[in-house]
Amino acid sequence: MKSSKSHSRAGLLRGIVAILVMAACLSTVSAAAPIALSVAGKKLEASYAAQMESLKAEIIKALPQVDNQKKADYQQAAEAESAANAHLKRCQAALKKSGGVYGLLGHRKKWMAEATGGVAHWKKKLKEAEAMTGEGKAEAVKAAQAALKVQQDGYKTVTIELKKAQDIVKAAELAKPKLTRDVEAARTALDGAKQRAMTAFKELGLTKFLRSDKLDAKLSKYVVMMEATPRGLAAFAQQGADQKKLIDDLLADESLLLQIVIADGAKGGKYGAAMTIYSAIQKASQKSQKGCLQRLALAVALEHAVSLAQGNPAAKKDAPKTVDPVKRYLHYEKAYLGKELDQAFKGLTVWEYRMIVDGRQPDEIIAWGREMLRSYRPDHITNPDYRWRYVGVVKTDIRYCGGYNRIVRPELQYTQHILMNGGVCGRRAFFGRFVLRAFGIPTAARPSPGHGALTHWTPDGWVICLGGGWGVGHTRTRYGADVNFLATTQARSSGKEFLRVKRAQWIGDVMGETRTFGLYSGKQEYWYGVSLCTRRAVIDDAKAVALAAVGTDLGEANVSKVKEAVKTVTISDEDRKIVVGNNGVITIPAAACSKPTGNTGRIKFMPSNHGGMQLHYSRTGNAETFEYSFNARKAGTYALTARVVTPSWKQRLQVAANGAKEPLDIALPFTVGMWETTQPGRMC
Repeated sequence: MKSSKSHSRAGLLRGIVAILVMAACLSTVSAAAPIALSVAGKKLEASYAAQMESLKAEIIKALPQVDNQKKADYQQAAEAESAANAHLKRCQAALKKSGGVYGLLGHRKKWMAEATGGVAHWKKKLKEAEAMTGEGKAEAVKAAQAALKVQQDGYKTVTIELKKAQDIVKAAELAKPKLTRDVEAARTALDGAKQRAMTAFKELGLTKFLRSDKLDAKLSKYVVMMEATPRGLAAFAQQGADQKKLIDDLLADESLLLQIVIADGAKGGKYGAAMTIYSAIQKASQKSQKGCLQRLALAVALEHAVSLAQGNPAAKKDAPKTVDPVKRYLHYEKAYLGKELDQAFKGLTVWEYRMIVDGRQPDEIIAWGREMLRSYRPDHITNPDYRWRYVGVVKTDIRYCGGYNRIVRPELQYTQHILMNGGVCGRRAFFGRFVLRAFGIPTAARPSPGHGALTHWTPDGWVICLGGGWGVGHTRTRYGADVNFLATTQARSSGKEFLRVKRAQWIGDVMGETRTFGLYSGKQEYWYGVSLCTRRAVIDDAKAVALAAVGTDLGEANVSKVKEAVKTVTISDEDRKIVVGNNGVITIPAAACSKPTGNTGRIKFMPSNHGGMQLHYSRTGNAETFEYSFNARKAGTYALTARVVTPSWKQRLQVAANGAKEPLDIALPFTVGMWETTQPGRMC
């Protein structure tokens, strides 16, 4: 019996990222003209307006009386804190500007080096021209002299500019100690202003009042009616008895109203649309009426009250233009019941669910996202580090590159194009958000100047991925600045104490105040200012700590500066067992390698979602080979097939048996992240 040795060499570049946001995703819809009210509609509008006025009067009557001097002291302290913060920002900007002059000096030094080299070069050329004999010498000398003069003039100019830059740097260095002291003094002043503001806030004595739920029913009903507007409610209710009943039932359901306003209300104030969706979901599924699935149903209804454009593959001309909210709910219900989602999904709030169900991908693409990761990179699903769970696929397999739209396949959805082609920061963040939502993890876009990143939920708080730390970006939520968004997530994690924040906001709405969600995001009116100080107090009491950003060096790069250790892996004898059948078929498990026998820089063995182990060949790292040794029953020609999963196109596998000089080159199918079997290749 002849011994046969198979030697495999994989040169698989893992492509990946973003492309083409479909026109349907980018298009804007012009605002529809207001619906004219019928006679009945006008009566409804008047009725709703009267209810609001009655609620307002009752709420104001129940508010605690606070000494006017204490209120004035508090508002003065709050304004002083805002002024102190603005002063700190100015000092920090001045220090930053001072540090920027070093870049100018570096540029001038580089320019000087180029000018010096240019002068030397043309001096040499002039000597060569002067040494020439015969016709053409005069012309060559003249040309060299002219070029040398240009270089010498440039040298004079850069000498002047370099001196200016050096003087500027010298002045900046002299000024830096004072600017640094100014920043420190401003920071100390702000800390003092914060303490005085919080002392004045506590003197108001509102904590006990804001802990009480006595006004919740009235406040939540008022806020919903305010956001919907009496006219908006009437325009919906006048359509028929069913529509009016939806509004009547909503306004009568105190617990539902409270859930809604805690979760920041229906998008666009479209409460009629939200209740239509909510009712349809509850008719479609009995399971949506309690527990986490009820919260999920409400989240879908609130988030999809304004239709969400659906990003379809170009080839699917007849696909729905907008996401079907009932189907979106049913998709996640099925995934949850099938245990396809993260274990934390069950315990999330309505507000958090909203940041899962808001994806523009069709439901079948969301399902593909889960199956793709289970097939291609199951290790990212089981990662115990929630900061990188699921989203780790971006740093390992979404290639940072330009020209991301060079290959477009009409049958693929744009998220699949991201996996295939790669892309720049925004598209990588987009893919990260997609895969997080696919597994039921809340996430939000978090762009900053010139860069796209994301933030997502973890059991320890929200974390930024692929971008700078908190304070340099914003979110596309009502909270705006990322620090405001962070603060509300930290306060929300406190449970019932967070309701103190919301109650102050709701009272501010009753009083007609401008909504303000950041301590330094504009002028604070009284109750919204109270809500912000309450939020800070809740966060301080909880001793909440902001998580540091991860992947900051990967935002616009393929390879991290952080060296990751190669993890050891245990491969069982069963997973290494090569089976030679009586029919001559040889089955070689991926983990049955004779070389290597464990993880390396580019080769990783990991448990497969389909059982056993799979071998992953990373797109980064030095080229490596992997080998299998086994005994064949007899010599001869064999047909080789391999079961593979590929994320990108133009990937190949080179295989050589028995030390053959010319390997068999196998073109791997582009499987879009799913398992497939290659076409047979003949091996001797």
